[in-house]
Amino acid sequence: MASKTIKNALISVFHKDGLEPIVKQLVKHGVNIYSTGGTQNYLEGLGAEVLPVEELTSYPSILGGRVKTLHPKVFGGILGRREVESDLAQLEEYAIPEIDLVIVDLYPFEDTVASGAPEQDIIEKIDIGGISLIRAAAKNFKDVVIVPSKNQYAALAGLLNDAAETTLEQRKQFATAAFAVSSHYDTAIHGYFSGDGFAHKESGTKVLRYGENPHQDGFFHGDISALFDQLHGKELSYNNLLDVDAAVNLIADFDETTFAILKHNNACGLASRPKLVDAWNAALAGDPVSAFGGILITNVTVDEETAAAMHELFFEVVIAPAYSNEALEILKQKKNRVILIQKPCEFPKRQFRSLLNGVLEQDKDLSTQAADDMEPATTKLPTEAEYEDLVFANKLVKHTKSNTIVLAKNKQLLASGCGMTSRVDALNFAVRKAKSFNFDLKGAVMASDAFFPFPDCVEIAHNEGIDTVVQPGGSIKDSQSIDYCNNNGMAMVVTGVRHFKH
Repeated sequence: MASKTIKNALISVFHKDGLEPIVKQLVKHGVNIYSTGGTQNYLEGLGAEVLPVEELTSYPSILGGRVKTLHPKVFGGILGRREVESDLAQLEEYAIPEIDLVIVDLYPFEDTVASGAPEQDIIEKIDIGGISLIRAAAKNFKDVVIVPSKNQYAALAGLLNDAAETTLEQRKQFATAAFAVSSHYDTAIHGYFSGDGFAHKESGTKVLRYGENPHQDGFFHGDISALFDQLHGKELSYNNLLDVDAAVNLIADFDETTFAILKHNNACGLASRPKLVDAWNAALAGDPVSAFGGILITNVTVDEETAAAMHELFFEVVIAPAYSNEALEILKQKKNRVILIQKPCEFPKRQFRSLLNGVLEQDKDLSTQAADDMEPATTKLPTEAEYEDLVFANKLVKHTKSNTIVLAKNKQLLASGCGMTSRVDALNFAVRKAKSFNFDLKGAVMASDAFFPFPDCVEIAHNEGIDTVVQPGGSIKDSQSIDYCNNNGMAMVVTGVRHFKH
């Protein structure tokens, strides 16, 4: 399997935690260690004899540390092909040692960006020498082991117990991880400069129990700890993460005290109230059947009274910015219940979806419409309270699978028809569902994610007592729906913004 012995190692790392076991094994096996700067001081503090890179290159660290390892004697030792006689002859001619192991951990560029540091500090955290070492060592994996980040320290330590040897297969695995690190690092830097900011964190790649179904493998590429503190419960599953994503995006559009219950990425309960427990009770009333096993989220601190009411329901996950001590005592009574604190975080403004043999990319739908953004289309105008409900419903419709209709009253979700192939089907379903939970639709408002191609939806709504409607408009037959509303005492406003969510 083309085993090779490690004779010379180059170590240049930012994060040193976890490095000590490797160093002790390298010393034990008689490996020569090259290093520089803070890494060298750390290694010597462990009792290792270190050969300064400066002595190898005959050049000091210059330009404030920007140039340390960028030298032919370093990269020649990494890139020299051991099976090519001319390469070996040149290594000997220029007194270049064969470097068999490179351990690098890059400057924390993303952490520096996230800290809000000034631009110059961020620029200085763009690693040049380190990323070059990673690429060079990975390219020559036939002869060199590359450890590209602190996340691979333990893997290397596990290989060095008996001897300082690695197989070709092992070296190729490390090289694969190295190119992932390199790709991610460059993507993160590009994201910063472009303003996009999207890049999954290689360091946060996590193997999930399974994917959407047990026969599918699942992975999460990201740093979930940057978004949440998990206080209790089991690990989040693939489906949990999908629902959590839907929940945090939904609640972000609401400023007043709001509680939402989600199931399969759609809200089955949502309400805004001055008091949190009242918001919870109103949200639950929207669909207490679907709420079972759902995902709960609110935008204010969960208090004892609300926690006690929530505890009566079986749910998978609860998300909030904070919890009172008394609330936590109640919620933690269920062993597997996941309790998350949502941290302030700026989410990427781009979305990606794999399909066919490629990837779709788009801007996130960050558009919301206030009352001032709703253009009256009918003679009759909504009341102030109805405008509030229209804004409420239109926010919700944005986060519900298309085709969708949302029915709401008094800042409470009464019912929605989501993921339907027909807008009429969506409305009829919402009406039936609302009635099944004994909601009076008189005075409710209706929101649609897209225009009405025919007047049938407004007619159905009117017959059920719903006389206030918000829709984006844009159909060549808008006039038919508007005319029906005018002829039947209904109020309609249009936003000009479609909110499809496929």
